[in-house]
Amino acid sequence: MPDQWDETVLATLFTQSGVGLVVLDPQLRLVRANAHFEGVATKEYIGRRFTDAFRLDDPEGSEELLKQVLAGRGPVRDHLVSGRLRTIPGDRQFQVSAYRLDAPGGDPDAPGGDPDAPGGDGPGAPGQGHHGADAPALGLVTTVVDVTDRERARARETALTAVRDTVGGSLDTAATCRALIDALVPGFADLAAVEVVDDVLRGVDPPVGPLPPDTPLCRAASGRCDTPGDKPQPQPGPDPEPGADPESDSDPEPDPKPELGHQPQPDPDPDPDPREDRPRPAAVTRRLPLRTPFALTAADLRPRLVPLTPDTPWLDADAHAAHAVAESGAHSLIVVPLSLRGAVLGLVSLYRCGAAEPFDEDDVTLAVAAATRAALAIDNARRFEREHVIASTVQRRLLPQAAREQAAVETAHVLLPGRDSGCWYDTIALAGARTALVVGRVEGEGLQTAIVMGQLRTVIQALADLDLEPEEVLARLKDTADRLAEERDSLPPADALQREPLSAGCLYGVYDPFARTCTVARAGHPAPIVVGPDGRAVPFDVPEGPGLFSDDSALFAPAVVTLDVGSLLAFCTADLLTGDRAAERIAETLSRPGRTLRQAGDDVVYALPADTRAGGAALLLARTGTVSDHKVATWDLSQERRAPATARALVRDRLQEWGLDEDTVEASQLIVSELVTNAVRYGTPPLRLRVLLDSTLTCEVHDGSPASPHLRHARTVDEGGRGLFIVSRLASHWGARHGPDGKVLWTEQELPSGESEGTTTAPPPPA
Repeated sequence: MPDQWDETVLATLFTQSGVGLVVLDPQLRLVRANAHFEGVATKEYIGRRFTDAFRLDDPEGSEELLKQVLAGRGPVRDHLVSGRLRTIPGDRQFQVSAYRLDAPGGDPDAPGGDPDAPGGDGPGAPGQGHHGADAPALGLVTTVVDVTDRERARARETALTAVRDTVGGSLDTAATCRALIDALVPGFADLAAVEVVDDVLRGVDPPVGPLPPDTPLCRAASGRCDTPGDKPQPQPGPDPEPGADPESDSDPEPDPKPELGHQPQPDPDPDPDPREDRPRPAAVTRRLPLRTPFALTAADLRPRLVPLTPDTPWLDADAHAAHAVAESGAHSLIVVPLSLRGAVLGLVSLYRCGAAEPFDEDDVTLAVAAATRAALAIDNARRFEREHVIASTVQRRLLPQAAREQAAVETAHVLLPGRDSGCWYDTIALAGARTALVVGRVEGEGLQTAIVMGQLRTVIQALADLDLEPEEVLARLKDTADRLAEERDSLPPADALQREPLSAGCLYGVYDPFARTCTVARAGHPAPIVVGPDGRAVPFDVPEGPGLFSDDSALFAPAVVTLDVGSLLAFCTADLLTGDRAAERIAETLSRPGRTLRQAGDDVVYALPADTRAGGAALLLARTGTVSDHKVATWDLSQERRAPATARALVRDRLQEWGLDEDTVEASQLIVSELVTNAVRYGTPPLRLRVLLDSTLTCEVHDGSPASPHLRHARTVDEGGRGLFIVSRLASHWGARHGPDGKVLWTEQELPSGESEGTTTAPPPPA
């Protein structure tokens, strides 16, 4: 009876089993097989080697692992191998299990009979088998299941999961397209390209389909597999010798189970993606040729599955695609539109090359799902890009639109574009040939950041015209910033600005060419970098004040440095001071001789570390100079009633010597007379008069009194009070500035065209 049961069970398995059954002899040749692994009669395979029957990709490795099962090292269960069948074209995936057949008389309960029992670890436990290593083996019985469709579905699901996990995490269009390529290549496609409508990259609304034929598309990202059509290969270690003792190995971890052929599962600790180090092609812009799958897809917004052969007719109309197909050996193409709500954002092209299986309709479904997610992410990035473009445009309109020549300094700036739209710089001409140097930054992105930057810049320009000391300018600027913060806090709770904190810093300095000093104060901003004309860094410790929108109420403290003519001042935002020894690096860059300021600024940018944050930055460089002696005149006057007359005579002689017209001379005499009279009557010694010829004519009267005069509007019957009113009518600008030794009243007069001359004497770049 048992023999009949055995025969019946065996016959039933070989005739009705839903899996392929193969019996191998000790030489791994087919002895018996059912028809399920081919679907047809299998008599022609009897006597063939197992690896030949299935044409495995790695026959040597597969045979070696089967021999280990024959040697009694335990069965192999549910391992995937790659191969091909004679009756079904293309690569196939098989799930194979192999068990040793022992001769009668063996002990089925011998140690190692159950690989899952304690002490047994399948074939990784040498010297153990179902009946011991010394029991005679009749061969192997193997089960073979064609799991190609299952593995393809799993690969598609893996690719779609990668798309869901990686695409959409960035508001940058190029990064989004790159993430899509990385998710699909090489797991799903061997070659891929994402082309985006050129206007979309600049934030413009995408065109509604069909896409006009002459619309330019830019290749935002592309990628290819190094070995098209090849499947991932495992990296097995050296095969252990049968009967070897695993405990003799120094590795305390158990040996892994043997693998039959190639394993498509990813390595649990994969090496870094080699594509990350591969040079990425530059963006290419093209217009879609007519009568190609790309143009048709862009027209009707439907995906295309296209087989490729050397004789494909439409390749003649698309030289770009023809070259790519010929170079890569592509044989299958999917073209999917990047569309959203009927608008066309671009195209995704996926290729399979070499020995890879052609795409099928299930692959098209996956490609459409991936493209739909990518289109949504690209549209989000486009909206963000549009906001960035608007904010950057506003920022640039709020910055100086033309280079401003200053009386005694040469300046140059570098503005690095980036997501941050709050960086600003400024050079402001002050009375007495002095120059205010300003650099600041409002933290954040978007239009509101640019607006706040413009507000602060406008305020600081108004404060600079008041001739305040740098620390006073920043103190009043912070008062204004506090009021702006209060206004934002008073917005309705639902307003998005309520959730955007305000933070800003500013660096403000004034260079005086007569004293050759630079006075600097800073509010939450890096200190300036100073390099002398000899190329050596000049120590300049500026106390740090509170940020403009901070709650800190500490006072601002100025710092003063005396500079030689030809010194370099670098005012830069924090993004340029990244990395180790950032200040030293910039100082070394600026110390190189024989360059213009613009070249020096460019060199500072070139020397930035590769990982510098691309958020936007500003750099303002200034080379100090002096005022030409023959364009300035200074006189010390006595504090007496004759001083106004003396001043009028001195000014007339000097202005005539400079060749100014008579109207200007007479107006200047009247201005000087009124200012000196006011200083004699209400001021204290010492009394000093200075005239300076530049693009304007400047008159300055200094006295030792801190009291400032006030402009009065005298009535008709008043006998006095008209002096400053007359001055204000004759001069284009006038004002007063205070110092530790008194005050200075100054006026500026516009000169007729052709009479102004530059007064700057700035040294040439060091040789």
